[in-house]
Amino acid sequence: MLDQITSGSKSGSEPDAAALELTEAGSAAAELLQLLLATEDITDFLDELATLTTKVLPGELSCGITMRRGRGATTMASSDTRACQVDEIQYSHDEGPCLHALATGQVTVVDDLASDDRWGGYQMPALGHGVRSSLSLPLHTDSEVVGALNIYATRPGTFGPPEQVVGGRFAEEASRALTLAVRLAERSEMSAHLQAALASRAVIDQALGIVMGQNRCTADEAFEVLRTASQNRNVKLRDIAAEMVIALSGHRPTDKPRFS
Repeated sequence: MLDQITSGSKSGSEPDAAALELTEAGSAAAELLQLLLATEDITDFLDELATLTTKVLPGELSCGITMRRGRGATTMASSDTRACQVDEIQYSHDEGPCLHALATGQVTVVDDLASDDRWGGYQMPALGHGVRSSLSLPLHTDSEVVGALNIYATRPGTFGPPEQVVGGRFAEEASRALTLAVRLAERSEMSAHLQAALASRAVIDQALGIVMGQNRCTADEAFEVLRTASQNRNVKLRDIAAEMVIALSGHRPTDKPRFS
């Protein structure tokens, strides 16, 4: 498990750099793949990813996942209320470490927010929520920065060089998993559209057979009859076809292709 890297670390002491360096990318990949397979959609995946991210590094951490939304950004998932609230502070002021990571594609570290005034509108409100240090890691899909992992800590100096290395490796694996999740979602949506198109085609084919039998015409001529009726009544072609099948048979048409 990824949280095994925390073993041997004590509160207030420097983490074992060697232990952090030995965190294997393969372990992160396996954990994320299992997570992807265990969730039903991207929203669930991101929710679980936010929680998993807090276990990658030692300490009590919060994580928010920022994603692009048009020209702006939004928090798609968070491990707790603090992460969500601190993310929202950045959106309301249009500045902050996670937005900087999203805009530049660069890892953004805040060692101690009490003395880091790079984002003045964000600084004091975030301190009010107990945030003292943070690590924002860009997420990529197909070489494009689409989001950021925002990890917050209540202690200053939480994210030194070893933690940045581990966090960066984890973000790379998370980006690969996110890319796969997006592609699976797109394939699922395409499959749903295809199934709907096949269902409509099956109903229309049944209606075409009825028109051809009644009018002793070709398939093209029968389709023109249906299309004209659809336009004149401002009713979808599939619905016109379904009405015709019901009127003749007294039963709703099957929406499954005869041969598939």
